[in-house]
Amino acid sequence: MSKPAIDDVQLDRLADVAVRVGLNLQEGQDLILTAPAEALPLVRRVTAAAYRAGAGLVTPLLSDPEVTLARYREAGDHSFDRAPDWLYGGMAEAFGNGAARMAIVGDDPMLTADEDPERVSRAGKANSIAYKPALSHISNFKINWSILAWPGRAWAMRMFPDLDPDAAQTKLAEAIFAASRVSDENAVANWQAHNARLAERTAWLNDQRFDALHYSGPGLDLTVGLADGHEWMGGASRAQNGVVCNPNIPTEEVFTTPHAARTEGRVRATKPLSHQGTLIDGIEATFREGRIVEVSATKGQAVLEKLLDTDEGARRLGEVALVPHGSPISQSGLLFYNTLFDENAACHIAQGQCYSKCFLDGDSMSEEDVAKAGGNSSMIHVDWMIGGPETDIDGVRADGSKVPVFRKGEWA
Repeated sequence: MSKPAIDDVQLDRLADVAVRVGLNLQEGQDLILTAPAEALPLVRRVTAAAYRAGAGLVTPLLSDPEVTLARYREAGDHSFDRAPDWLYGGMAEAFGNGAARMAIVGDDPMLTADEDPERVSRAGKANSIAYKPALSHISNFKINWSILAWPGRAWAMRMFPDLDPDAAQTKLAEAIFAASRVSDENAVANWQAHNARLAERTAWLNDQRFDALHYSGPGLDLTVGLADGHEWMGGASRAQNGVVCNPNIPTEEVFTTPHAARTEGRVRATKPLSHQGTLIDGIEATFREGRIVEVSATKGQAVLEKLLDTDEGARRLGEVALVPHGSPISQSGLLFYNTLFDENAACHIAQGQCYSKCFLDGDSMSEEDVAKAGGNSSMIHVDWMIGGPETDIDGVRADGSKVPVFRKGEWA
């Protein structure tokens, strides 16, 4: 009998970690779960683990790549400025009533690469507008939420095109399990130790109270001002509903909110960005007064420019994150074509919406308070990687003095 493509034991552990560590689902709490239809084996395990943890009601919402492509290939032009606002309104209502949110990703990252980029952009913008009421519960960390991955076969073949589909899926599954720290029976304890290490990093950064970060390296001379009253976070964090959860499985980052008007200099991406089915590679950008004023890409530039024209905040930063080059995902040498993993291989920045939780008094701040402190507002939040083995980062104090934070891609 041939070996199954995905190890059932590790898949069980991933589902257990997702519920107990990722969400820390509470007794009686409802769960909204989105996933590709292909990921049903993991959806079923997460659902069972959630009910064992005392869930009230688990509601899965499944997507399918062929259904997605049918729209681009068969729908009339009027279809691409619409989105299911009724569905997202219902999700927002559920979150407002205390439901948790879990997303399982795993579709082909290049699914719409051959479709009309104008339609892809319009559909993405319409979806962003419709989803914003639900997204606000996540970006403001009002609820416990988490994202994890299923080793989809099309995704696996993108990563390992020289292998047969079964072997490619096995290799991707093993990479996901390793990055998600579920490769042995001590998965929950592994996460507890990892969260403790990340907490040490955030405590040190918060003690420093840096005014800005200065990045230097190949193609990189960038100063990112930090928002007034910013707070560094990473690993397990407390949502506004009081639940301590791990929003990303896996995670290697510590992150905070930059000031929307205080980024200056030039930057070059160190890894490709996979966005809405398009690979955007070779990004170079120049910031002035917090805004991207020049941008280019060797691949996918048209999609990148449309992304940055989504709204006024799309050209400004909403997140800055520190990840050592020695992280397990970086050392794997794999390009996942998926931000959940690739952002944990390198320091990164994010265009668009900030996390209001990344302020010292974030729980009590209104949208106006966040904006006044320098937090950015946008319908998008898109991460791209700017760190590598030659990246140096200094923390800059208000008096201009500097403290080494990273040297040659590692914590100083």
